[in-house]
Amino acid sequence: MRRAALPLLSFALLLALWQAAAVQAASRALPGPGAVFAVLLREAASGALVHHLGITLLRVAAAFVVAMAVGGAVGLLLGRSKAADRLFGPWLVLFLNIPALVVIVLAYVWFGLTEAAAIGAVAVNKIPNVVVLVREGARAADARYSEMAQVYRFSPFDRLRHVLLPQLTPYFAAAARSGLALIWKIVLVVEMLGRSDGVGFQINLLFQMFDVAGILAYTIAFVAVVQVLEYAVLQPAEARLLRWRDVRAEA
Repeated sequence: MRRAALPLLSFALLLALWQAAAVQAASRALPGPGAVFAVLLREAASGALVHHLGITLLRVAAAFVVAMAVGGAVGLLLGRSKAADRLFGPWLVLFLNIPALVVIVLAYVWFGLTEAAAIGAVAVNKIPNVVVLVREGARAADARYSEMAQVYRFSPFDRLRHVLLPQLTPYFAAAARSGLALIWKIVLVVEMLGRSDGVGFQINLLFQMFDVAGILAYTIAFVAVVQVLEYAVLQPAEARLLRWRDVRAEA
């Protein structure tokens, strides 16, 4: 209760400041919390909110899986092979500096306004970040564990599963967390530019109607879902995957 009191107080203070600013502005451009939550309830009751949130989450999940799988494999290769790192390192720097908007526009121009182009554009924007983090983890892996695996004649699969992946877990966790933070934002841009549903599409539509209450309602719903996933899924999964470090510390 004591740990939850301060965050709740902070949230209440934010709502109070928001309400005071809305009263002071007395403008449609800054609706109060009551008006925004009324729109939120209306959209939820009509089913539109659930539909668009669900579509956006599916795109986020698909892009996340692709980015983590491809970026993890490439990062592992670059971290374990100096030759591959020297050869493809400049490519990585190049892709890290290409603006996300350029990738999205090119994907739509080359492959059309399709679902695959949208998800691919989001994944391409995230893959370089995953590669960088996983590469650093592969470089920092303790060579003594690899030597032990060689002495005990571990198979390549066992080396990957029992020696390398546990050491890479913190880096994968960091890549996953930063990746989701980036993917959430890029998916909305992809939906605004070329999709006919999703939270980004709805925000674009509401922007054209100058419906600030609707924009804030969808934003709050989106942020709430992200926070639930962060505290209910990501943090417990990360703690479970990193238990081996606590066991080793106790030993």
